[in-house]
Amino acid sequence: MSKDNDAYNSLTIDHEEADEMGDAHSSSTVKTPMRDDAFEMSDDEKIEIIQDHFRQIMDTLGLDTTDESLSGTPYRVAKMYVNEIFHGLKPSEKPSVRKFSNKYNYEQMVVEKNINVTSFCEHHFLPFLGKAHVAYISSGQVIGLSKINRIVDYYSRRPQVQERLTLQVADELQAALETEDVAVFIESKHLCVSTRGIEDRESSTVTTEYRGAFKEDRTQQRFIDYIKSETEM
Repeated sequence: MSKDNDAYNSLTIDHEEADEMGDAHSSSTVKTPMRDDAFEMSDDEKIEIIQDHFRQIMDTLGLDTTDESLSGTPYRVAKMYVNEIFHGLKPSEKPSVRKFSNKYNYEQMVVEKNINVTSFCEHHFLPFLGKAHVAYISSGQVIGLSKINRIVDYYSRRPQVQERLTLQVADELQAALETEDVAVFIESKHLCVSTRGIEDRESSTVTTEYRGAFKEDRTQQRFIDYIKSETEM
């Protein structure tokens, strides 16, 4: 067998492994995989490079990038990647969380329901959209409720797998609140499932992380009951 054939077979195996990993939605680490030099370039430099590469993708697909409707698409996509849908990659965008003393001595769980999740599958760069439900029991510190939403949004706005997103939100809440007692429940629909492969438009994915007191069946069930409860505002 020639060296060219060996290289081709190796490439074919890599493609098969890539497809298997993508379909399994598996991840390699709890931390988002980032290079050490990830922030050496400015946002404008990143936009310029992505713009050029995306134009090449469009050209390869046979699209006429000189057409009035398409000529600005490479720039729009690049700007969207850097400044909008993947802004959660930037440490500078991480929400600042100020803690307050729990002066009311409120000792029950605090539940923030129906937090919008807009994220992007790192295996296909297609969106997954859903809701996050988060709870914690104060150990003496509380944070503004909007900060919980911002934490979820920050870790969502990057190439992700849902399992990692769930763990990252739980880790950040524990650190911000200085408590072991946190719970995270995320349910979402993945466009990489509904628009390609099996093309199942009805299924959804649920991931959970229970820590501290939420590992206890009774506390965990109360959290789930709160999620299921219908409230009128």
